[in-house]
Amino acid sequence: MFKRVAAAGAVVLAAVSLQPTAAFAAPPPVVGGTRAAQGEFPFMVRLSMGCGGSLLTQQIVLTAAHCVSGSGNNTSITATAGVVDLQSSSAIKVRSTKVLQAPGYNGTGKDWALIKLAQPINLPTLKIAETAEYNSGNFTVAGWGAAREGGAQQRYLLKATVPFVSDATCRQAYPGLVNNEEICAGLPQGGVDTCQGDSGGPMFRRDNANAWIQVGIVSWGQGCARPNYPGVYTEVSNFAAQIKSAAASL
Repeated sequence: MFKRVAAAGAVVLAAVSLQPTAAFAAPPPVVGGTRAAQGEFPFMVRLSMGCGGSLLTQQIVLTAAHCVSGSGNNTSITATAGVVDLQSSSAIKVRSTKVLQAPGYNGTGKDWALIKLAQPINLPTLKIAETAEYNSGNFTVAGWGAAREGGAQQRYLLKATVPFVSDATCRQAYPGLVNNEEICAGLPQGGVDTCQGDSGGPMFRRDNANAWIQVGIVSWGQGCARPNYPGVYTEVSNFAAQIKSAAASL
């Protein structure tokens, strides 16, 4: 299994990636996706280590634990936001000040982390699911990761739709799936997935008020968009209370 962190220079838009063995490995991109419109997902963030993220608040980015190396003061990460084109002159770039990796994270499950920014980014945030109510149906994934397994990272934000996959079905591919901490999504025939460089980015859908709500964090998978190997995502609702408490502590 590989975490969905991208290697330098890789670009692929795939929804399934494996967790990297080294911290800061780059996540995979979205595979089988289409280009997102400017402003379509204003809460999306690209992180300089090659991962994605979302604005939990205007000053805190929610990402994957495997994208960072421990907790503490950290000014080495740059968050890019406000654009779908990473080379746009209007991109907002802000440095990190602190990182909080999920307590007890050891490479399996608990794949979430928070990055505090030096200053707020004046863009819409993405609320997180606090119950399992939205852990079904079709989800949207987006990222600047590779658009094919082994591909390069993307300049433009890609998006795709992936359906929920039950734990029972997902365990046929991944017997070690962690109960209540991981949620799967993908097409049985493959072809659409997150990939290297997409790690840490959100998996989201519309709530009952038609607002976007985050239900997953791109975590890992076997390759990208392979048949019968869905993408594995952190189940956000299970960690919502911890995430909110941790954000308040930052």
